[in-house]
Amino acid sequence: MELDLIWILIGLPVAFGLGWLASRLDLRQLRIDNRQVPRAYFKGLNFLLNEQQDKAIDSFIEAVQNDPDTSELHFALGNLFRRRGEYERAVRVHEHLLSRGDLSAADRQRAQNALAKDYVKAGLLDRAEEALKKLEGTSFEGQARLARLAIYERSREWPQARAVAEQLELSGEVSFSVRKAHYLCEQARELNAQGDGAGAAKLLQTAILQVSDAPRPRLLLGQLQLNMGQAAEACDTLSHLFETGSVAAPLAATSLVRASQAAQRIPNTLSLLKSHYAQSPSIDVMDAIVSLEKANQATDEEARHRYIEHLQKQPSLLAASRWLAGADLGSEDTRMPVQKALEQASRPLARYRCAACGFEAKEHHWHCPGCQAWDSYPPRRVEEL
Repeated sequence: MELDLIWILIGLPVAFGLGWLASRLDLRQLRIDNRQVPRAYFKGLNFLLNEQQDKAIDSFIEAVQNDPDTSELHFALGNLFRRRGEYERAVRVHEHLLSRGDLSAADRQRAQNALAKDYVKAGLLDRAEEALKKLEGTSFEGQARLARLAIYERSREWPQARAVAEQLELSGEVSFSVRKAHYLCEQARELNAQGDGAGAAKLLQTAILQVSDAPRPRLLLGQLQLNMGQAAEACDTLSHLFETGSVAAPLAATSLVRASQAAQRIPNTLSLLKSHYAQSPSIDVMDAIVSLEKANQATDEEARHRYIEHLQKQPSLLAASRWLAGADLGSEDTRMPVQKALEQASRPLARYRCAACGFEAKEHHWHCPGCQAWDSYPPRRVEEL
């Protein structure tokens, strides 16, 4: 009994000493690790905050080499490569992450999303599409679908874009009904260019049924009907935009003039245009009124006086230029230089401007060539904004 007590008294200090020694070794190793990885990591973070990306990358590479299992360092390094345009290196970093067997499900989804972004930035749209499809059913599903939608729009794959837009609507995102109508319009334009006017008209009628207040399908259908010799139908289709007071009605004014002349509906159309102009003055609608009045036996002086009425409502170099074109202001040598100068000054004002990026164009665009935004062009010229 005494022997057991002695061994216990001896063993307790020994066990305490071994425990103390082990803790000191662990603390020492922890201090060594903390000196290596965080120092390089925080050094890189400091460089990043000071916008010294080259030095930040070097520091993060050093940190990754010291601790290759740290996923956060890989993510930081991959994002830096992407921001610098070094997409191949970014892809390698994120592919390395995905190849690791010990990566958590959340980090694996994050790496897959980052890899898809690398492909998109690099312009590798096929690979980006495949990478984004792998994010279905993950927390990145909504972002991935929006990215795929942008890819399909960029590559003009309208049926695929429509399918993804429907998925986004079903998942509770905002309505894509107008966007889907645009996709049908784009498909109709392609069919019409291929000589399939009937197929194009069918798609446009579908778009009108699905989104009755979307102006573009009616505008394109009216123009298509006019080109197919269906003047009366075109007149009805285009008149609807003016009857409902659509903001896009001025875009249809020129086509409606042609349709009404071909269908011999000048008086009714003229009355409709005047009624719309009284509610919403526009130089395009005024041009249409002047054209129809001339066709309806009005004198040049009476038609030109319309531009004076427009100038009384709002200042307009375009209206002034049109009035001056037929004015009797002395000799031709006197009038022409003034008219030429006025036309040159008003030419930039006749453009259309994107409200999102400011891109200007001679023609109205439903899909901005600059920023790729939809419906960002007001249907009025720069002078009228």
